[in-house]
Amino acid sequence: MTTYHQRVAQEKRAQIVTAATALFLELGYDRTSLARIAECSGVSRATLFKQFPSKAALFDAIVTESWSTADEEDPPPAGNVVAGLSIIGRRYAELLGRAQMTDLFRIVIAELPRFPELAHAQFSHGKMPYFESVRSYLLAEHEAGTVRIEDVDLAATQFLGMISNYVFWPTLLVPGWEVSAERVAQVVDEAVRTVAARYAATGR
Repeated sequence: MTTYHQRVAQEKRAQIVTAATALFLELGYDRTSLARIAECSGVSRATLFKQFPSKAALFDAIVTESWSTADEEDPPPAGNVVAGLSIIGRRYAELLGRAQMTDLFRIVIAELPRFPELAHAQFSHGKMPYFESVRSYLLAEHEAGTVRIEDVDLAATQFLGMISNYVFWPTLLVPGWEVSAERVAQVVDEAVRTVAARYAATGR
């Protein structure tokens, strides 16, 4: 059970991450100090430094939280690839639809020339762990005999790409771009059907 002090610490951590994200977007990563983040988040400098001893550590936290899902510890069981990919696809679409995900990519893109380590953090701590979870699920389906996939890396890339290309990238690049919940559901459903048909285990 979460204690009062743990809950307060979690709330302050969330305040810090939110303030840091806004300041990185407004001022840039380089021009944002930890002292300014502490001021804007309403916590003491001691509290901030206790949680995040450096801006790099704070950015890593932004990446981790942007890519986290409430049910990420429960991957769908192998045995029904349509049901499993539907769960994964909905999770991914929800993840990409978060404002903090768009903010994260905008920070990385803006700071890439001067701070390539931010892109590395985003890739290694966010995108790749998520990709690996999808890859592992498809490998489990292959081993269970429900699909036949010789290149699970490619299959995972295809599936996630079909969703992100419609749900995320236009939102990042085109101001005011919106996709309805109904359309998102359709995009996920079609991606699931496409992958399931392409890698059907017929004749195995």
